[in-house]
Amino acid sequence: MVEEGAQRLSRNPLTTGIPLTVGNGRVKEARKLSRRSERSERRLFLADGPKAVEGALGTMLDSGASCVIEVFATPEATEQYAELAAAAPRWTLVDDRALASLSDSVSPAGVVGLCRFLDRPVEHVLDGTRLVAICADVRDPGNAGTVIRCADAAGADGLVLAGHSVDAYNPKTVRASVGSLFHLPVAVEPDAAAAVRAARAAGLVVLAADGAGEVDLDEADELLAGPTAWLFGNEAWGLPDELAALADHRVRIPIHGRAESLNLSTAAALCLYASARAHRAR
Repeated sequence: MVEEGAQRLSRNPLTTGIPLTVGNGRVKEARKLSRRSERSERRLFLADGPKAVEGALGTMLDSGASCVIEVFATPEATEQYAELAAAAPRWTLVDDRALASLSDSVSPAGVVGLCRFLDRPVEHVLDGTRLVAICADVRDPGNAGTVIRCADAAGADGLVLAGHSVDAYNPKTVRASVGSLFHLPVAVEPDAAAAVRAARAAGLVVLAADGAGEVDLDEADELLAGPTAWLFGNEAWGLPDELAALADHRVRIPIHGRAESLNLSTAAALCLYASARAHRAR
């Protein structure tokens, strides 16, 4: 497969020529996407690293367009990732400094994709689903990306970033998802309460992950067996009472040791896998 990819790559004129430098206009325009305002205005973002680029290249938008517009890569990475280069609609050689200017990684892997936004309307993500995660006011990009990855691994049907949550296309969020951002539908809803109401309207039972919840996760199999939307709150202060009150139940994860609490992404993984297990048993 790699040899075939290399042969196709050698015939692809888009991968030939002198690598672009850090001062090139196209590189400069792509670099502006490090700012959220620029990403939102242009509805474009950068996917850094081979896993992210691979996921992006395998993703088609509802419009039928490819998620990927262009991939920037060093000559060395082009040889290493010949299959990705052969699959890209446009593969542009850049030098090491130009590539580093597009990556926020300490040790860039040599490939960065220029991609179109993927998010869909909340109703599309919730309609006909059995397991969804709603993240309300999640601010840490690493946590958000890890929850996306956990939801993907558990077999969830989608995820909603609600309220004042971190941008789904923040470079750290994209990297922490390790490609999962491209595997399951993601919606962005500025009103967290509206996201909860939409989930209930779609026939999902909304379960708020709450350390003081009245339901113990270990005793909730019957509750988890139906279509479920898990509601997760901010890393520091959790869910506001008024938002948790909109859920059908508050569910606590039992802590048997001396730890005070669990990290958001760890709690999300436990809850999502508990639901997935209950669905398989049913």
